[in-house]
Amino acid sequence: MQQELHKYLTKLKILNQEEIDYSISLFENTRLKKGDYFVSERSICNQIGFIFKGGVRNFSVQSDGEENTTCFKFEYQFITSYESFTLKQPSKISIQSIEDCDLLVISYNQFHQLLEKIPSWKSILTMVMEQEYIEKEHHLRNLNNKSAKEKYVHTLTHSPEIIKRVQIGYIASYLGVTHRTLSRVRKDTIYTTS
Repeated sequence: MQQELHKYLTKLKILNQEEIDYSISLFENTRLKKGDYFVSERSICNQIGFIFKGGVRNFSVQSDGEENTTCFKFEYQFITSYESFTLKQPSKISIQSIEDCDLLVISYNQFHQLLEKIPSWKSILTMVMEQEYIEKEHHLRNLNNKSAKEKYVHTLTHSPEIIKRVQIGYIASYLGVTHRTLSRVRKDTIYTTS
């Protein structure tokens, strides 16, 4: 797993090899079974994870008990509840594995040790947070005020990995439609595209 993080960090061209080796030494291997939580809503997130294999979803539970899935993360992406991790406050989201996941994880204390020793990690963190913001903005812009079919076709076209790897109930939550509506839309889409 460390080899994958090494490749990822090398590709960024921000850190030198010595900095990459030191960085990787602070991450630990961990595994989440499908359905396990990386962080639960209302608990404090004390770690950042790098997905080597598998996928997770971010979601929150609304006052009526409905789950609102806001994004999915797969291989070679960092995960954390940024607000909780940074401010040491209870998380407003849960991050749950949707597949068995192999992760490299760094604790809050070790991450701050890393930032002190290698200030260039601030650039990596900024890049990851910018990507997260862009993904969320893209999601809102392309899925709000559109029909269920338009939302599904957009996701199928621009994020096919979600359609292939995520169960229909989570996709429905992500698109803001009911499971039944999404089932109908998928069926209609198959017939119109074949």
